[in-house]
Amino acid sequence: MESVDLEIFFNFRSPYCYLASKRMFHLLDDFHVRLVWRPLGGWHGRSPPERAKRKMPIARQDVRRFARRMGIPVNPPPTSTDPTRAAAGSLLAEERGLLRAYTVETMRAEWAEGRDIGEPAVLRAVADRIGLDPEALIAAADDPARREHLDANWAVADERGAFGVPTFAVGDEIFWGQDRIDFVVEHLRELRLARL
Repeated sequence: MESVDLEIFFNFRSPYCYLASKRMFHLLDDFHVRLVWRPLGGWHGRSPPERAKRKMPIARQDVRRFARRMGIPVNPPPTSTDPTRAAAGSLLAEERGLLRAYTVETMRAEWAEGRDIGEPAVLRAVADRIGLDPEALIAAADDPARREHLDANWAVADERGAFGVPTFAVGDEIFWGQDRIDFVVEHLRELRLARL
């Protein structure tokens, strides 16, 4: 069966990406899809500071509700956490076949343990847990070429019309939000891409 591309736009700073990280990789197990991983770094695409201040308490309530339903802990990281290193490092994890483990463990460190994933020590601990060379991860996290790749992903996100994360794309169909994964599943079933 011919696979189709499943693009995932993902920002390690997003609590909604934390929630998605618990379910999104099952799409790769259950359907004939090729992952096109599009991690996003930095603060581009985020709400302006004044809007973010108003939005944050409600978003935190919302995330806690979903986390409670999913049976996972939530302990937010410092507000100054920059996701760029984690995102750049995810490109190395993908190359090494460790993207799923890396993403799940990085998000757990950030959103369950409340750790700052912009700190090299936190990323080294994640690398140790998943069997990735910690120093190679830090080198990748600080690699200018990988950071340019993140910038290119922002350009693709803008071009595709992605305005929030996580965003899933299959062809021209765009699904925004961790709570839209069920719609991604329905769409992939309609395309008859389920693995038997």
